[in-house]
Amino acid sequence: MATSNKSEFEFRGGSMNGFLMCAIDIVLYGTMVYSFIKGGIAADADKPCAFWFITAVLLLIAAIICSCGFSMLEPNEAKVMTFFGKYVGTFRKNGFYWLNPFMTVKNVSLRARNLNADPIKVNDKTGNPVMIGLVLVWRLKDTYKAIFDIDTEVVTGTSGSSSAARMNRFENFVRVQSDSALREVAGMYAYDDEDSKAGGVTLRGGSAEINEVLTGKLNERLAMAGLEVLEARINYLAYAPEIAAVMLRRQQAAAIITAREKIVDGAVSMVKMALDKLKGEDIVNLDDSQKASMVSNLLVVLCAEEPAQPVVNSGTN
Repeated sequence: MATSNKSEFEFRGGSMNGFLMCAIDIVLYGTMVYSFIKGGIAADADKPCAFWFITAVLLLIAAIICSCGFSMLEPNEAKVMTFFGKYVGTFRKNGFYWLNPFMTVKNVSLRARNLNADPIKVNDKTGNPVMIGLVLVWRLKDTYKAIFDIDTEVVTGTSGSSSAARMNRFENFVRVQSDSALREVAGMYAYDDEDSKAGGVTLRGGSAEINEVLTGKLNERLAMAGLEVLEARINYLAYAPEIAAVMLRRQQAAAIITAREKIVDGAVSMVKMALDKLKGEDIVNLDDSQKASMVSNLLVVLCAEEPAQPVVNSGTN
């Protein structure tokens, strides 16, 4: 995709303090009124009055033009300036100013914004369908690319509403690109360790690394639009509904197997301890068959889920 090599630069054109220009504008309106009055008096006295009326009209035009150049800029806002179609810079000075009214001004916000994307269905690395969602923090970084490299034109209206509509266009662009980047990143990893045959990072266990990769992918896609992702992280992860029940049973089975392994390990350790205790304290001497029987009985008692029924062996004659 071809993109422009140009980037933003600071507005170098003239600007004046808004309060000073407001005072000058008031003087212009007052002088215009005075000229009209003087022209009217001269006309009533049959004296030459054309000079006064022409001066009044010129002063009125100048006052109206000056009235159109007032602009106020809050922190983390900017104005993209064009003069008859030519980009002349980005104005970032906060406060109340007067700018050339013949320039076209496009307001943009540089504040950070949140985007909470709804979960989407994707296939992980092993092909399992999963539901995954993300939340990200983004902001406008390059005003030139944001305004002139992507289509963000809005219907004519007030400056404030145009700025809000333009930022909504940016948010929609981020939403579409985040959907695409999330699908790409989700396809690079398995859901969990059980799905990952080769091990490594998984969607469920490697959140820090995956969030870093996701942020990088998003910044690659949004660089063309002059937008920057400050943070991106997965905030929702689950199997898709059609396989969720099956995967839940698999997880339950894995949990049961793990629990059984721990029970068996503990039971074997306890049996070994019992045999060593009997032998060490010379309580009873057991032959191999008696040891095997004792081991079998202890394992049944320790590993069984139901309470064992005791059988007392009083020995043999």
